[in-house]
Amino acid sequence: MDPLDTVRRSYLTDAWHEADATFEVRGPASDELVADVADCGPDEARQAADVAWTAFETWRRTTAFERADVLRRWHDLILENQESLARTMTREMGKPIKEARGEVAYAAGFVRWYAEQAPRAYGELFPTTSGSKRGLALRQPVGPAYAVTPWNFPAAMVTRKAAPALAAGCTFVLKPAEQTPLTALLMARLWLEAGGPAGTLQVLPTNRPGALTETLMADPRIRKVTFTGSTEVGRILYRQSAETIKKLSLELGGHAPFLVFADADLDRAVRETIACKFRNAGQTCVCTNRIYVHEDIAEAFTRRYVEAARDLVVGDPNDEATDVGPLVDAQGLDKVRDHVEDAVRRGARIELGGEATGGLFYLPTVLTGVTAEMKLMGEETFGPVAPILTFASEEEAVRMANDTPYGLASYLYTNDLGRAWRVAEALDYGIVGVNDGVPSAPHAPFGGMKQSGVGREGGPWGLDEYLEIKYVSMGLVD
Repeated sequence: MDPLDTVRRSYLTDAWHEADATFEVRGPASDELVADVADCGPDEARQAADVAWTAFETWRRTTAFERADVLRRWHDLILENQESLARTMTREMGKPIKEARGEVAYAAGFVRWYAEQAPRAYGELFPTTSGSKRGLALRQPVGPAYAVTPWNFPAAMVTRKAAPALAAGCTFVLKPAEQTPLTALLMARLWLEAGGPAGTLQVLPTNRPGALTETLMADPRIRKVTFTGSTEVGRILYRQSAETIKKLSLELGGHAPFLVFADADLDRAVRETIACKFRNAGQTCVCTNRIYVHEDIAEAFTRRYVEAARDLVVGDPNDEATDVGPLVDAQGLDKVRDHVEDAVRRGARIELGGEATGGLFYLPTVLTGVTAEMKLMGEETFGPVAPILTFASEEEAVRMANDTPYGLASYLYTNDLGRAWRVAEALDYGIVGVNDGVPSAPHAPFGGMKQSGVGREGGPWGLDEYLEIKYVSMGLVD
């Protein structure tokens, strides 16, 4: 049976419901119709808030160990269904199948981590100035949470947000991206199979995100909002949350620099930079957008980088050999084209690629002669385009890397331990990969500085985002 049969045209609140209205999900690789999906609106949002609040009253009172048991079973089911989840992801958003399998394992890692972390949301007993009093700080769930997830990691963005929320005792309402609702619906089905109580995890697909989100943002029972996406939308949610003073986690846009110093091992630096730039066709918020190479090694690095990028296989994401699949939609392709054309018009040179090959496919592209006024130096390209620039000193490299309103991820490659520490501490970014182009992990903090967001996901920091601190002062009665 097609695993999508149970979630087509459906949304999940306290139970599966067939929607009155639907919208099409089409695969970017071939424009195939993957499914008609429920198109939820304000009525479904209000129903979801009712369900979330009712379920919260029960879920918050379960023990952390009971919640951990459900999460462990969810983890096991995700891995047991790794192939069907990966195939669904590849169909709906074009991620190469070998990357999709890796994402499912990564997504399961968050569930495993928070299953283990749930019983560790310890409180504290602290000294008081009075011998007849005791002071306690309790950690308790903040309440029902609303999540908006992006299309580029359809499984991992669900678990990175839902797993800590559920571990903390919160209930969770999810609006997946319009391009990729099916993976989220399948993940929710597995949560129910794992014994997740009705209403604890809801999924509301929609092609009208504004109307649905406004309803939930206005509801005071929704106590927490978590969003991954553009800085522009993050600002809107920030404003909307003010009326009801919701707790916020925002992981927003990035413009990641990668600094390659003169003492770097070139082959390893090229390998890490290629992995950082071209995974998911460059469509991740932590992909490097600017590669700065010391002028003494720039020619040799560029030559090897072009050779490595030329070896990447572009094609059908269902093919095991494919390294780079399609862009997710026509808007994404148009932005990549615009950035490359603008750069060339302003004097950049195309060392490799620089063209679409039909459909939503764009060749891995390497540009040199890039200057600061070009669009791709100020906007996130979100595609397989690698601009290479040069620097003369460590101080110049740090200055150029920090010259952006964004501060999500950054990278450097060096064999000098002192430089590694100096530069890592000087970079104004929430994530710094030192000789590591793919640093994300379930147990590590993920989030940005400046206009790249507030809050952290992953590790114990991610659990704290769903907990409130309650002070209890207890007088001892004789």
